[in-house]
Amino acid sequence: MRREDGRAGPVDDVEAVLDELYALPPSDFVARREERAAAARTGRQAEDARRIHAARRPTLAAWAANLLRRSRPDEARQFLELGQALREAYATLDPSGLKELSAQRRRIVSELSRQAAQLARTAGHPLSDAVQRDVETTLRAVLADPEAAAVWDAGRVESVLTPPSEFGPEAVAAAPARREPPRTRTSRTKPAARKREDEDGAAERRRAEREERAARAREEARAADARLRERRGAREDARAALARAGEREREAGERVAELEEQLGRARTERERTRTEREEAQERDDATANALAGAEREAAAAARRAERAERDGT
Repeated sequence: MRREDGRAGPVDDVEAVLDELYALPPSDFVARREERAAAARTGRQAEDARRIHAARRPTLAAWAANLLRRSRPDEARQFLELGQALREAYATLDPSGLKELSAQRRRIVSELSRQAAQLARTAGHPLSDAVQRDVETTLRAVLADPEAAAVWDAGRVESVLTPPSEFGPEAVAAAPARREPPRTRTSRTKPAARKREDEDGAAERRRAEREERAARAREEARAADARLRERRGAREDARAALARAGEREREAGERVAELEEQLGRARTERERTRTEREEAQERDDATANALAGAEREAAAAARRAERAERDGT
């Protein structure tokens, strides 16, 4: 919290402070961290101050990954669920299913990394190609590693998260074919045969559960892929609408410029005609005065002629 003088006051919730810090661009992180840690020390909150001061400034790629987590909560939740399903499916070692999931995973990771780059660019911090690749690496780690998923889910990634090698595409390609459980042999002793049957039954149930998890993971990946295609379609529609709006704006701008030019000419013409009217008014006033003078002179002359005629008579 902040005091009335604008300085940071005592820390009420250290978790909220950490969330605030990791929402900041890396360039602002250290200064705010030191400010918040100092406020905690001033408030005699030594443990909170230690935790705040221990927070590490995120790299630009880590900040972009955190920004994606906060700005796209629905997509982030679905992405985390997909990662859990993928990890469960990997336990079945089904190469064909895993290859399909891997292809869908690459498309989803690529799309989310583009969204992160767009968010970062909108926030005034564009990402280079190398930094965007680091974002992709972090997102792959989120899918593969539950600990990485937890860090990203909290929105506090500090540096590039690296996926475990055993979850990568190479491991998927090299995964051994799934082997069927060995058939039971007939035993002379019924208890041994029954025990083996129970073991085989348990193994079959476990295999069925793994296959069910794998199928669920594939279905979730297909749904995520469908959402991805839908979002891409919506993005293309939005881009087309934006282009049309831009074209209409350009045409309207040209029309406005044309009308402004016409208005300028009309105003010039109005000033010219106003000047002509004023000049004509002046001439009219002058001729009216001259006419009045002539009329007065004519009347006076007429009166003089009339008097002269009377005098002659």
